[in-house]
Amino acid sequence: MSSARVIVVGNEKGGAGKSTIAIHLTTALLHAGAKVAIIDLDLRQRSLAHFVASRRTWCASSGAELPMPIDCPLGSDAAKLVSLDAAEAAALLDATLQQLLAEADYVIIDTPGGDTPFSRAAHGRADLIVTPMNDSFVDFDMLGLVDPVTLDLVKPSLYSETVWEARKVKASTRGSSIDWIVLRNRLATTEARNRKRVEDRMTALARRVGFRMGPGLRDRVIYRELFPFGLTIADISSTVRPVPVSLSHVAARQELRSLIQALGLSGAAEPVRAAS
Repeated sequence: MSSARVIVVGNEKGGAGKSTIAIHLTTALLHAGAKVAIIDLDLRQRSLAHFVASRRTWCASSGAELPMPIDCPLGSDAAKLVSLDAAEAAALLDATLQQLLAEADYVIIDTPGGDTPFSRAAHGRADLIVTPMNDSFVDFDMLGLVDPVTLDLVKPSLYSETVWEARKVKASTRGSSIDWIVLRNRLATTEARNRKRVEDRMTALARRVGFRMGPGLRDRVIYRELFPFGLTIADISSTVRPVPVSLSHVAARQELRSLIQALGLSGAAEPVRAAS
């Protein structure tokens, strides 16, 4: 059996930073020497696919040699893909995964901000689900419902139920479990009281539905600055430097290391090269 791992970056809340996490995981693992394949299930926006296309173009133009992921689109007709029912979407995803799992060490799947047949199928095939969320009750609402008077946790919400169902499906059909980690993404430096309230409810929900909590990525200019080149902080070196390097980039580099370690990707504990 293939030892490749399927990592699904998911959250039905839009704007939580899923594509940013998927992009940085991809490049960090590539620089660690892993063979990485990607599937972009956000058929409309396709941020991950556009990132990889820009990466190839920038490298060809600048003469840089950077590791590239294996990109295997589900098809070229987005309208047709969107119209597939659950069984058709699952079959197509399974066929694509079968091919990629034979070639790669990791398959990273970026999902859209919504409930789609492809997204549900992907969650059921994950070994690891990574859920970024902004540090607010607006994002927490997709994971758990709170009492509007006491702010006590009432019950798991929509996306938690989706992951719960995916775990049941994988356990019954494949006899294996799904690890789930929720990343508190774009942590604010202010509003300490509200941050503590969110953290307490996250801890209560984690005990109830069984996920781990980990550090995400802050809202840094460097992450946005490098995206149009198809690059991340993992790519920056003495020869790859499309933007000026500052001390803040050192913190961003350490942030990415912490993320990789929190996910338990032991083969990629030191994923990024030191810039000189």
